[in-house]
Amino acid sequence: MNIIDGKKIASEIKQEIAQQVKVMLDKEERPPHLAALLVGNDPASETYVNSKGKACKEVGFDSSTYKFESDISEEELLETVQFLNNDPDIDGFIVQLPLPEHIDEQKVILSVSPRKDVDGFHPENVGRMSVGLPAYISATPNGIMELLKRSGIETAGKSCVVLGRSNIVGRPISILMSQTTNPGNATVTVCHSKTANLKQITSQADILIVAIGKPEFVTADMVKEGAVVVDVGIHRVETDQTKSGFRLIGDVKYDEVAPKASWITPVPGGVGPMTIVSLLMNTLKARNNEIYS
Repeated sequence: MNIIDGKKIASEIKQEIAQQVKVMLDKEERPPHLAALLVGNDPASETYVNSKGKACKEVGFDSSTYKFESDISEEELLETVQFLNNDPDIDGFIVQLPLPEHIDEQKVILSVSPRKDVDGFHPENVGRMSVGLPAYISATPNGIMELLKRSGIETAGKSCVVLGRSNIVGRPISILMSQTTNPGNATVTVCHSKTANLKQITSQADILIVAIGKPEFVTADMVKEGAVVVDVGIHRVETDQTKSGFRLIGDVKYDEVAPKASWITPVPGGVGPMTIVSLLMNTLKARNNEIYS
């Protein structure tokens, strides 16, 4: 069993990005600039945005956060989105989700310029990705592809089962894994809560990507001997075995599944570290006009 070390790979990519930023600065060019829109006081959202700012600093990016109270009107938020769309010094920005109930998330996502949509949520970028055109790919699927590529895991001709069909992870990773790329060229099956004979399907997968959002849902009897297992889930559960009083677990029952796997991502330290790094990669592409010239 080999561990897919997301922390190590993320660190390597950060170093590569920092080197490219250094070249820009040596030429007296401005560095990439990533902004974030944050509404309300959700602790998980605040932690993510703070981590984004820290990561930007590590690689030499400029970063800014536009923070609003949860009672901001939809109109005011949309005005801020348009301001960021039109600001030539901001290369890309994210609208941190979830938004308060009185704000239409889809309306806000649609208002983001595809050229600055480094989260890869706008339908134009989703569509471009789906037909194989250059696009900003959403962070988690992009991170998974990088993990597979940099770990040297063969995907061509393999049976890949994606457990979960969300627009953020399941659907895009299923498309990416089936495309004529490397990684890619896999035969992909998407499973979800209504799938019959789920265990039979997952136990035939050479590559099992789990993004179902249920703690330790995948057990050893659902996994083929020698499979590659990518665990996207992350859940905080209480325990009396740590000082903090909690520990992090994934959608896969790691201790059971790991001995059967040829490769597996741990939680934490697997897919998670790649999310912000993927955002940095997209922002660098935006700065270099690689997607929309």
